[in-house]
Amino acid sequence: MSGLVAAPSDALMRAVVIRAFGGPEVLRPEYVPRPATAPGSTLIRVARAGVNYFDTERRASWRASELPVILGGEVAGRRLSDGQRVVGLIEAGTGGYAEYAAVPSEFAVPIPDGVSDSAALAVLVQGLTAWYLLVKAARVESGESVVVTAEDGGVGSLAIQIATCFGATRVIAIASTEAKRRSALELGADAALDSAPVGLAERVRLANGGAGVDLVLESVAGPIVDALLDALATGGRLVAYGQASGSSNTVSVDRLMNASIGVLGFWLTPYLADRVATRRVIETLLAAVAEGRLRVREGPSFLIAHARARVRADRRRRIGGQGDPRRR
Repeated sequence: MSGLVAAPSDALMRAVVIRAFGGPEVLRPEYVPRPATAPGSTLIRVARAGVNYFDTERRASWRASELPVILGGEVAGRRLSDGQRVVGLIEAGTGGYAEYAAVPSEFAVPIPDGVSDSAALAVLVQGLTAWYLLVKAARVESGESVVVTAEDGGVGSLAIQIATCFGATRVIAIASTEAKRRSALELGADAALDSAPVGLAERVRLANGGAGVDLVLESVAGPIVDALLDALATGGRLVAYGQASGSSNTVSVDRLMNASIGVLGFWLTPYLADRVATRRVIETLLAAVAEGRLRVREGPSFLIAHARARVRADRRRRIGGQGDPRRR
């Protein structure tokens, strides 16, 4: 927040505001009114804000955005009412790049001792996505085989572990480099395969003992989708939750019928409507991190004072091919 002197009033706070779409240069530190604490909401003094691909999309040209806007949908800091350290999910997905953020009270969850702010942030959008993908969208069952693409992302790395917790008998990770494949095995994947679409269906079946797989969690789109549809067992389903490649797919009804397979789409936001259930999931994930049963990859986040530099770095990282799925 360089260039700003002390706040002229306690009613104001520092925030990073965008008033035009574009690159990191549109991020501007300003003084804005502090959010009011309405009934059912909790005010958090923000220490660290998470960065998701949705933030960079919205900054660039998100069609539904009204300007000006303060980006950021997940924060960690101190609850103003009692000073307790909490992690907070902002329902509208905006307002986190600021000194203070108002979140629904159900979504202000205490951070267990021993869990860092950045680790706690990793179980919000990323952790909730992995959980609801498996439990609600895919309805994973004990004994099923699961394929996870884009293992290097926060969602993929958590999905590998959560699938195992729910009794998946075989978890197969798909990754583009040897280092990422080794990482997937360290997280508990039973096999890790090259993501090249040519021959991928055969490699997946071979890794699954020659049989088709029950479930694919897919966030890349493009040719890999066609390959993984061919790898599904009878009654198998592919859940699409991202388009990291920028591609789209068209799947014919004939193909689905002939193979008796299914394709589902996933978007996290509708699942957040049940705040009580979502809070329980966040608490469960945080407890698993605190107890060492769940390893998180502390993804993009930043101290509020370093907002512009952090988002610029995140942009470089994603352009380099290390980003998480386009849609969260």
